[in-house]
Amino acid sequence: MPHRSNWTPSTPPSPIGSEPVASNDSDPRPVIGLPTYLEHATFGAWSTESALLQSTYVQSVVRSGGIPVLLPPDAARPEVIDRLDGLVLTGGADVDPARYGAAPAPRLGELRPDRDESEFHLFAMARAAGLPVLAICRGLQVVNAAMGGTLFQHLPEVVGHEEHSGGPGSYTVTTVQVDPDSRVSGIVGVEVKANCHHHQAIDRLAEGLVAVGRAADGTIEAAESPTEPFLVGVQWHPESDASDDRLMRALVAAAAHTR
Repeated sequence: MPHRSNWTPSTPPSPIGSEPVASNDSDPRPVIGLPTYLEHATFGAWSTESALLQSTYVQSVVRSGGIPVLLPPDAARPEVIDRLDGLVLTGGADVDPARYGAAPAPRLGELRPDRDESEFHLFAMARAAGLPVLAICRGLQVVNAAMGGTLFQHLPEVVGHEEHSGGPGSYTVTTVQVDPDSRVSGIVGVEVKANCHHHQAIDRLAEGLVAVGRAADGTIEAAESPTEPFLVGVQWHPESDASDDRLMRALVAAAAHTR
C-alpha cells in the first residue's frame, strides 16, 4: 500500500471507502484493553477515587465484536499484555510536555502523570508484542510523543480559533480530508465528519508515522504507521458516534486476525 508522508488535502473528494471485515463469530472474541483514569466520583452511597472511562468506548468495542477490559493506570505489565489481543489508547488529559522534551506552556491543561507512565509503557509493550493499536485523541498524542514527535500544547494559539475543542462535555464537527492511499481511508473513506474535542495536536510528526488526515486549517487529525501491522491514530472521537464503529471494527478484526 503506497503512502505519501507529505500528503496534504486539495479539493475535497467524494466520500468513499470499504467496510472492515468483522471477525468470525465462531472464533473466540478478541480481548481489547481500554486504559482508564483515576477520578473522584460519586455513586450510590460512595464518594471515592475510582478508575473511570466513558462507557462509549466499552459499548463501541462490544458492538464491534470484541471483549472490552478496563485497565487501571498501574496495569502496564507484561502479563496484562499477554492476555490482550488489541489495545485502544483512550482520550483524556494533556500529555506531560516533559515526555517530548518541552517546558510547560501557559495554556497547558491538566496533567495525569500516572496515566502517562502507564500508557507509554502499555504502548511500548503492545508494539513489542505486535498487538493492533487504535489511538484516540490523547491516545494519538501519546503515540506521537512516545515515537519521538512533539505536540502543540495549545492549538488555538497556532490555528487562531477554538473550533477543535467544543464546549465542556461536547464535541464540534470537523471535516477531515483523508489520504486516499491510506489505511484510514480504506476504513472510513476520504472525508470524515469527525467529532472533535481537543486543544492539543501533533506538531512535529514522529518518524515512523505518516499524516493521513487533516482538517482545513492543516491540523493533523489522523496518522498511521506504514510498516506496523495495525497502528492507527485519530485526533477525533469515533467512539462517540454509535452509528459508526468502522475504526473500532477494524481494530477488532485486526485483533482477531492477530490472535
